Amino acid sequence: MLHRRRFLTTASRSLALGGAALTLAGRAAWALPSYTVPLSQLQEMTATKFPRSVPVQGLFDLTLQAPRLRLLPEVNRIGATMAVDAAGAALRRSHAGTFDVEFALRYEASDRTLRAHQIKLGKLDFPTLKPAVNELLNAYGPVLAEQSLGEVTLHQLRPQDTAVFDGMGLQPGPITVTAKGLTVAFVNKQP
Repeated sequence: MLHRRRFLTTASRSLALGGAALTLAGRAAWALPSYTVPLSQLQEMTATKFPRSVPVQGLFDLTLQAPRLRLLPEVNRIGATMAVDAAGAALRRSHAGTFDVEFALRYEASDRTLRAHQIKLGKLDFPTLKPAVNELLNAYGPVLAEQSLGEVTLHQLRPQDTAVFDGMGLQPGPITVTAKGLTVAFVNKQP
């Protein structure tokens, strides 16, 4: 009888431990490992890429200052507002304005960077320019946005950031914009 109780106790403990292990394994199978980049780091890295000058058809140049980034988790994108200065012979004097865009992100494996892409112009506005000139600038806006921000690096993953994942046969995958920053999920490496 004592032997039977000991067997049942040991068996139930084994089942409980096995069940807990299966539960943890099941949760681990559903949860992708990830790496998070806070907004402050994105802002710092982006600031190093500015100011930027963009010529407009030989008429004038736009000089863009470092953007102020905002997270848009509801659409999985990042917004950027920046001060811009338009100057050149066609304008007679310098005009200050704002440039507003939003964009998605992609991972570039060759240098482990997170880059802006799928750039969408919100508005390019110069209060001191005539409405017709503002309209002209906004007509060129999408091209200007692509020239000025296309492929801007927002963050670079260091080898030590991904070493554990590399050893597990994982690589950066989907990038999700959250209220706190970017989350880069790691997925199985493709052959």
